[in-house]
Amino acid sequence: MSMLTPPGMGGKYRITGETYPRMRRPRHRRRIVLAGVSAVVALGLAGWGTLQLIDVFTGGDKSASAAGHQRDCPTPKPAAPAKALPKPAGIKVNVYNATTRSGLAKAAADELKKRGFTVGEVGNAPEAYDKKVPGPGVLLGAPTAADGSFTVLGTQLPGTVRKTDNRKTAEVDLILGAKFKAFSTPAEATAAMTALTKPSPAPSASCSTTKSG
Repeated sequence: MSMLTPPGMGGKYRITGETYPRMRRPRHRRRIVLAGVSAVVALGLAGWGTLQLIDVFTGGDKSASAAGHQRDCPTPKPAAPAKALPKPAGIKVNVYNATTRSGLAKAAADELKKRGFTVGEVGNAPEAYDKKVPGPGVLLGAPTAADGSFTVLGTQLPGTVRKTDNRKTAEVDLILGAKFKAFSTPAEATAAMTALTKPSPAPSASCSTTKSG
């Protein structure tokens, strides 16, 4: 029995020649698991990259949704009509001079009369206002005149101070002050009155009610 014969073989099996059986190392299970995980990660990264490219070319889900479906606008409200103002003929004006210039009240009263106003008393200002009006003038009347007669007279003389008292009558006092030079031109007064009487413009729509197909 040869020395290469495994013990216990009884000489039945012998290893002869120069060829030896090759023993294959068993494949480790961990390597198989790692290979599988790596494949899954690679597929996930490839899918994520594809989604990023789609977002770049389509502008993203939010942009695409905003472009395809614009939000609905509320129904715009109709323009509010302007408050009706009294006509000049319906306004009685008392003209008083609070300056040192003589004849100023009469000249101003004559001009207002030419423009259609009803002129009442004309003279010097009462002591409470005499030489105490630094601006163009003061409009003095009942609280009801604040949104009516004062507004109309204000188009004739911008810069007037408006005050109310406890009078019960509808006439308005125009007290001419130190800075009074002249009334607005008829064209300027008409333009100011037109701006006050026309309806307020409706707000422009900031969104669209249409949807792209």
